Amino acid sequence: MPALTFSDDQTEAWDRVAAALADAGVDVLDATLMPDGGEGGRVLAVVGKAGSGKTMLLAALYKALEAAGVDTVSGDWEGRRRKDRRTLAILAPTNKAASVLRSRGVPATTIHRILYTPVYDPQYERIAEWLAGQGERPKLDALGVEGLTEEALDRAKAFHDQVKSIPGALAAAGLRGSDFIRGWKRREDPLDIGFVDEASMLDERQFDDLREIFPTLVLFGDPAQLAPVNQSGQMVFDRLGDDRKLILHRIHRQTEDNPILDLAHALGDEALTFEAFERMVQDAAARDPRVVWAERVESDLMARSPVLVWRNATRIRLITAFRAAHGAPADELLPGEPLICDGIELPLKHRKKRIDLEARGLIKGAQVIYLGPGKKPGFSRLHVMGAEDPRLSAASIVKIELPDEEEPFIPFAARMGAAFLHGAAVTIHKAQGSQWETVQVFAPDLYAAARAGRTEAGIPLWKRLAYVAITRAENRLLWVVRNRLARPSAPLSVDDLPRGPAALSLAPDEEEAGS
Repeated sequence: MPALTFSDDQTEAWDRVAAALADAGVDVLDATLMPDGGEGGRVLAVVGKAGSGKTMLLAALYKALEAAGVDTVSGDWEGRRRKDRRTLAILAPTNKAASVLRSRGVPATTIHRILYTPVYDPQYERIAEWLAGQGERPKLDALGVEGLTEEALDRAKAFHDQVKSIPGALAAAGLRGSDFIRGWKRREDPLDIGFVDEASMLDERQFDDLREIFPTLVLFGDPAQLAPVNQSGQMVFDRLGDDRKLILHRIHRQTEDNPILDLAHALGDEALTFEAFERMVQDAAARDPRVVWAERVESDLMARSPVLVWRNATRIRLITAFRAAHGAPADELLPGEPLICDGIELPLKHRKKRIDLEARGLIKGAQVIYLGPGKKPGFSRLHVMGAEDPRLSAASIVKIELPDEEEPFIPFAARMGAAFLHGAAVTIHKAQGSQWETVQVFAPDLYAAARAGRTEAGIPLWKRLAYVAITRAENRLLWVVRNRLARPSAPLSVDDLPRGPAALSLAPDEEEAGS
């Protein structure tokens, strides 16, 4: 057992997951590895509301598996396969969700980066093997890479020793992604163990894909969130038998004095009305600065933390007001404007380009900041929020929706590529899997949901919406009660964005990103 103080729920969940891992040949108590002699198909779900300790348990299990000698697969580069190798992948549905785990010391990646693996140029494969400790330092004359120096290799090694990222290390040597990654392919070989965070966001197709890859799969999810669209209010773990679901409850000693979590858990009271809940929010705001009863939307926050709404009409009105407040012209974007990836619009014959964009973080729902136009018409330089290597250039189709207009205005567009909507406001459904330091929730929309009397899986829809919206806030919640927008205190900028390990050199050639 790890040197942590677990709750009774966590202890039971630990024991059950440890038993499943032992069946798979990984004994986390004795730190020993054996081949998986079973037939696979092991699926467990660890479910609990915010503050129940799911992430703490996931992190402890990861450390125990690492101590037992299990290799964690990141999706960047896997190296030569060993006969006795056992593997773990820690997955999240979005870049933002994966980055939240990475910030807590858990090496998470996205589901797309496990489903699709990079194909390295053989020259750079030798450098990657050396960085990963699987080969000797390569000779420059044998590599034949123009411009590569011993000093550049030293920079790559120093970077990799600090940050276990092969692409980041190669970028530190002055190489671009288009130099060493020749493409992406669908994973052919299975892995051993998969942990999936934010599993409430999984749809059936993703779940089936993961079960093909992992004979042992552990899902970590919140049953109080909103189910994926077109799944009748159910999450994939809802269909598991009770013997395969491990339920965690709130750990008060770890979440005490947290007014945001107090509000989220209060929504579990069946008798609670919207009006009574708003009084609770107002009382919390009077006691604690982490909850704010806001008379207007803060436009400064919208550039990096979208306002969370229920109705599309509200979303479009707020985006229009945000752009007007910043003096954004109708026919172009300003650097610093937030966008949301709405999918990749490429025909089947360009499947390789689609995979490349998705592997670099441009998956549906990804949050992106516009940096400026690319070198070719229709291309944009972009910063993908939460991605390990956040900056790239891609063919873009940007759609700006306008109030009372059926068709969006398109300030510029490539013929095909990554499609984007504006991201200053997003629906609560699309916000799942993400967290921000400060979150603004547009309360009039939730009041409208309450008045509509709709339910989902037997629970009033407004309560599900409020729960998801509130739990997106890491440290501060603004409950906005009026349809007003504060003027921005400063112009839009990109100076606040971290450049990441490969910001200057990993951006793909614009022809490569889709045209």
